[in-house]
Amino acid sequence: MDKERVKKLVRELIIELGEDPTREGLRKTPERIADMYKEIFGGYDTDSQLSIQFSEDSDVVIAKDIQFYSMCEHHMLPFFGKIHVAYSPNGRVFGISKLVRLVEKYSKRLQIQERLTKNIADELFAQGVKGVAVIAEAEHLCMKMRGVRNNVIMTSVAFRGIYEKKEEREEIVEMIRKNSSDFVSKIS
Repeated sequence: MDKERVKKLVRELIIELGEDPTREGLRKTPERIADMYKEIFGGYDTDSQLSIQFSEDSDVVIAKDIQFYSMCEHHMLPFFGKIHVAYSPNGRVFGISKLVRLVEKYSKRLQIQERLTKNIADELFAQGVKGVAVIAEAEHLCMKMRGVRNNVIMTSVAFRGIYEKKEEREEIVEMIRKNSSDFVSKIS
């Protein structure tokens, strides 16, 4: 990203909106926005590092409530929420932070929620796991601030591999929905 070009474009936008970019409160806004865009759109230059795996096996690995923030590609307004990722390893597990990095890789882009969910599932499944389930729940400011002005929580899901089978899918969704203490008491 060319920071100087972004600063110029933001300055022009401020003028186009009818504001004075030299006004005290706006003087540093172009630079702040350029710095913010570098951070929130860092997913274009990020690697999820899924190649880092360990020789362990497990029936299921679940990472619940991974927070994410993204920008809607239609209105360039934020959408944010939680993503739940489950996978069944095939003899190797990923480092614990890698699932969070995978979510960040795709959420820090101009995006739509449905594609975000699909991108995460596809990349994880491409690593040779037996199955992947990704559930994303998000609030969209483009729906809250404009248009329908409604507080809808949108959910999108993607299943790959063994989780494409109805019974496997239902079981993994139930595991994700359960709170941790309920689940631990059920399996003990």
